Amino acid sequence: MATEKAEVRLGRVYDEPAGADGVRVLVDRVWPRGLSKEKAHLDEWCKQVAPSTELRKWYAHDPERFAEFSRRYRSELRDAERAEALTHLRDLARDRPVTLLTATKDVAISQAAVLAEMIRP
Repeated sequence: MATEKAEVRLGRVYDEPAGADGVRVLVDRVWPRGLSKEKAHLDEWCKQVAPSTELRKWYAHDPERFAEFSRRYRSELRDAERAEALTHLRDLARDRPVTLLTATKDVAISQAAVLAEMIRP
């Protein structure tokens, strides 16, 4: 059996869905402002995998703090509930594309980017 790299995409939950999105999963702890569940077109909301409120507030999406945020977040992902949620995301990505969605303006420095790195083998 050939090992293929999981196809994990990143996106903003406010953007229109694309045909290649595969399974659309929101990875924020808090529901995005001003967005109805219907308009989000989600397959899942995996809030258990999101960073703690304390870490999220400390980070405040400051690009200069991203490396440290990533390190702390990876540490948080060892927590039992978050680890189980991460395993679930890996399982989803095993045989189909997955798009990790966030309300964050800069997806490249979000928890979704950290998760995507961890899901891709």
